[in-house]
Amino acid sequence: MPVKAAVIPAPNQPVEVREYPEPELEPGGALMRTLYSEVCGTDVHLLHGRLSGAPYPLIPGHINVGRLDALNGPVTDAFGDPVREGDLVTFLDVHETCNKCWFCLVAKATTRCPHRRVYGITYGANDGLLGGWSELVYLKPGVKIMRLPEGLSPELAIAGGCALPTAFHAVERGGVGLGHHVVVQGSGPVGLMACALSRLSGAQSVTVVGAPDSRLQTALTLGADEVISVERTDEAVRLARVRALTGGRGADITIEATGNPNAIPEGMRLTRDAGTYVVVGQYTDAGPVEFNPHLDLNRRHLDVRATWGIDFSHMYRSLHALERFREAFPWADVISRYYGLHEANEALKQVAAGSVVKAVICPNGRPGNNQRPA
Repeated sequence: MPVKAAVIPAPNQPVEVREYPEPELEPGGALMRTLYSEVCGTDVHLLHGRLSGAPYPLIPGHINVGRLDALNGPVTDAFGDPVREGDLVTFLDVHETCNKCWFCLVAKATTRCPHRRVYGITYGANDGLLGGWSELVYLKPGVKIMRLPEGLSPELAIAGGCALPTAFHAVERGGVGLGHHVVVQGSGPVGLMACALSRLSGAQSVTVVGAPDSRLQTALTLGADEVISVERTDEAVRLARVRALTGGRGADITIEATGNPNAIPEGMRLTRDAGTYVVVGQYTDAGPVEFNPHLDLNRRHLDVRATWGIDFSHMYRSLHALERFREAFPWADVISRYYGLHEANEALKQVAAGSVVKAVICPNGRPGNNQRPA
């Protein structure tokens, strides 16, 4: 039977639902029937042609949850344990990391491996069903498959989506721990997950700076002690408020998750002297920004760290943390709406406008209505 998939045909062209033949499986390959696929900010960038080298036409959807539908011979998960048809799984979107280049072996930075490919981003539709906005996803031999932790529902897993392991990486890079005052710039999915994970990591206080108000209210349910609207304050007011909350010093650790380069100088100033500033939101080139290297960086003895992508450890550990603390917060509140394949353009439009926190594509349909789950 033909397989339906939502496809971005070219930059700035509407998504089309196309049909593809069901793929023939290589030995060690598998088919996953997609339950949920996230609409990430990356997908908006792909629509607008802001990721250089993207292989259009392409099937978006790099973080996905589904059930194994077919296997060709023995197939194992990331740890070598056999998987079976019907297993509820997710998988690391990054594939073909070589584990033999300088970055893999010496720098221990697999996210910078020049051979890495990413489902739904750097694989095109001509490469196969390698994106989650498809009824079936082809899991190539060697893809790092992960069974969902027992007790973790597929809805909760997709609520974490790409943002959860991305935020986990940022919180890890920042070294958030007991007693730290944390500021999170940005109240999109990554910022909201960074807020929750900072709270679970033992932060003394977590302040989220962002907009709109609906997202800031979600931040409060996910562990924020304080929220500051960028729509009703200027930088001076925000800086004064953060210092008032931190004994006049500023945040021990600030995590930038805005995607707006203009947030960078402000974030540096929100951070205390000898503090740590983690930049996670600058995934695309949104242009340069100026700061004073003497006043904002060197004299402040500031530690600035960047993150790029995730590896399997971030995915594995963040999903197990989500399972362990699934009752700590209403995680699923970040899901604003579920969409069918034919509604992909509307989903992208609403994510780009910020009118939803998280949109989820259901390629094979979803029982009941398409609103937030109970």
